[in-house]
Amino acid sequence: MSVRTEDMRNIGPVTAAWLHEVGIDTPADLRRLGSAEAYRRVKAWRPWDVTLMLLWALEGALIEEDWMDVPPGRRLELRREVGA
Repeated sequence: MSVRTEDMRNIGPVTAAWLHEVGIDTPADLRRLGSAEAYRRVKAWRPWDVTLMLLWALEGALIEEDWMDVPPGRRLELRREVGA
């Protein structure tokens, strides 16, 4: 059985649905794009729903850490990358 995006850490059913809406259907898709690009795509599609917490959650999913444990330096890099 393959791992689904919603099986990744920090990714619940709502976030998985948002990712699916923008064509990010698998963990491999998320890894290929990276957290910043995935965030930009979802933010462009759902600007009223998305906050920086999604960016931290996506990064945490990729590094297999809780979103609150994404290091401050990495958070700053990501904010700069997405223009936030």
